Amino acid sequence: MSKSFYGYVRDAWKDPDSTYVKDLRWERLQVWRREGSVTRVRRPTRIDRARSLGYKAKQGIIVARVRVRRGSMRKSRYIRGRRTQHMGKNKITVGKSIQRIAEERAARKYPNMEVLNSYWVGEDGKLKWYEVILVDPSHPVIKSDKNLNWITDKVHKGRVYRGKTSAGHKGRGMAKRGTGTEKTRPSVRSRTSWNK
Repeated sequence: MSKSFYGYVRDAWKDPDSTYVKDLRWERLQVWRREGSVTRVRRPTRIDRARSLGYKAKQGIIVARVRVRRGSMRKSRYIRGRRTQHMGKNKITVGKSIQRIAEERAARKYPNMEVLNSYWVGEDGKLKWYEVILVDPSHPVIKSDKNLNWITDKVHKGRVYRGKTSAGHKGRGMAKRGTGTEKTRPSVRSRTSWNK
């Protein structure tokens, strides 16, 4: 059985530093650095990944490329009499991943749309770029789509802020099941043992 076009694209993005993606990325990043932090794009950079996450080239669906910083929280150094090693400044990270931050920024830019999912497209020494798939739940084309009309239900409103995307599930510990995850479901905050 022959491999599909999407299969070749997927293989190229699995190891971008050793395929043609490396040359494309070098040129793209020069343009992306001059753009805004949230930029709407005409079509996905990684069509295979976008399609696997629910993207369709139809009305009511857009893709936005979001730029976020890399690294930890960049906490400022406070002036106190102690060694830097003991002051707890470095390696302090936020409770959510950079990908979740990118999704939330895209959701704030387009308040009438819901975030479906997102994927990585590039990074340099300072910044990371993610492409976020957004869906308009009030659009008639989305309402009539049997694969996407679940997002029109009101229970999915603001799903990105509640950690309901794939990146959100992973950050909340929902990607793992079984031993060691007894206190993660239904969520960390709703467990009765934590509220006592």
